[in-house]
Amino acid sequence: MDDAERYISTDMPRGPAFTSSTAEVPLRADGTLCVGLVADTHSKPDARGLEQLATLKPDVIFHAGDIGDRAVLDTFGAIAPVHAVRGNIDERANDLPDGLTLLLTHDGRTQLTIFLTHIALAGPRLRAEASRRARAARASLVLCGHSHVPFAGQEKGLTVFNPGSIGPRRFTLPILYGVMEVGSRGVSLRHVDCETGRRWEP
Repeated sequence: MDDAERYISTDMPRGPAFTSSTAEVPLRADGTLCVGLVADTHSKPDARGLEQLATLKPDVIFHAGDIGDRAVLDTFGAIAPVHAVRGNIDERANDLPDGLTLLLTHDGRTQLTIFLTHIALAGPRLRAEASRRARAARASLVLCGHSHVPFAGQEKGLTVFNPGSIGPRRFTLPILYGVMEVGSRGVSLRHVDCETGRRWEP
């Protein structure tokens, strides 16, 4: 048993079976896309972050769980269409899977496959179960939340991105969201500080 599997067996409580779903997200006609990445709103998304996302005018928003009050999804939905997964504080509901495979398509072909889930990291390492699920979905990018700790890295061919929390501050962690841009040169990911509106870097 490797460290990631040991972390799962001791940290993850036994519960209902993991649910999954798939959704198609079409790129713009020119093959580009702007995505707002949020997580861990805990019922109270930061007002400054909401204003900044509204100004950004993303094509779509991905929420990586711990939504809290479901009205939060309506708040983000007023900015752009939302795809979301259930976090560990969220009640189980048929319309919120634990894992969501997002197929970014253009001209009928999948250009990028993303695996969206709440818990995927154990520190800086991708959990074994999250890795297996992402690979089974043939994803190249894993988007997650849970820790409130912003993260961007790569592990065995998978890019992993946690936008951090756009909800109430935990300890001294920053309040952040992420932006993903798809273009002719590939995919770019960045963290944005809700307090300054500027790119955040560790």
